Amino acid sequence: MTYRAGWIHFTNVAPILDSLVLPAGVTAITGVPTEMNEALLSRRVDIANISAVEFIRNADALEALPDFSVAVLGPVYSVNLFHTQPLAELHRIALTSQSAMSVALLEVLLRGRGLSPVLERAEGTAEELLATGFDGVLRIGDSALREWYGVVGPLTPETTMTSLPHTARGITVTDLAEEWFALTGHPFTFAVWAYHRDNPPPPALVQAMREARREGIGHLAGVAGRHALKLGLPERVVQHYLWNFRYHLEAPDRLGLTEFAAMAVPGHAPLRFGPRPGVLETTG
Repeated sequence: MTYRAGWIHFTNVAPILDSLVLPAGVTAITGVPTEMNEALLSRRVDIANISAVEFIRNADALEALPDFSVAVLGPVYSVNLFHTQPLAELHRIALTSQSAMSVALLEVLLRGRGLSPVLERAEGTAEELLATGFDGVLRIGDSALREWYGVVGPLTPETTMTSLPHTARGITVTDLAEEWFALTGHPFTFAVWAYHRDNPPPPALVQAMREARREGIGHLAGVAGRHALKLGLPERVVQHYLWNFRYHLEAPDRLGLTEFAAMAVPGHAPLRFGPRPGVLETTG
């Protein structure tokens, strides 16, 4: 029987997916986060790197690989709120339909500040939507990374990658992962590799994913160079972007995920993870 994978192949998972060779009996499709969330929940695919919030919301049925994540400690650069007024003065924020995760994170952060602007679905670039009357626009993924650079770039040779700009031309770019770190001090886990508990992935697929991740992280400059060309961004910007990611769902990432789950989905079922390689692990 064929085992079906659903990949969200943004640049941030390139170190895992670019060199992945699927084993015999495994097929894969790609899509944006909301598409892959739906594909997994409807069982059109058997495993997907889905939004962490959908994993939390469906924790009664899903389990996640114990050592795979898309997480950051501090800024992420690709989950951005573009705004023309201070956060406390925002009235209308346009939301992307591509990511349930970023919307849930934005809602948590707004509640944490005691803010309640109107949130509306609308598609378009940040600058297009700001020009139509929104004073805030949520953008995610590769397009958000490009649009951040479109606002604050080009970087000068003197710009250090640890003090990147976030304001230009009357637009401020607020990085939601950085806001989460300021609020909690924890990493933020955007995605996990989840599957239905009654249909775990074949060991050959998980091993192939681990080998691909080792290859990608070990040759990060090459991965960044390829994707910089696709994105039309400087290679050093993309390499810095990829350096930030945490791909192993370590204890701090789980801690941040647990805290976010309590804030975003109170009363959720226990989060379950498969055993780590060579480790017998209880769930809970």
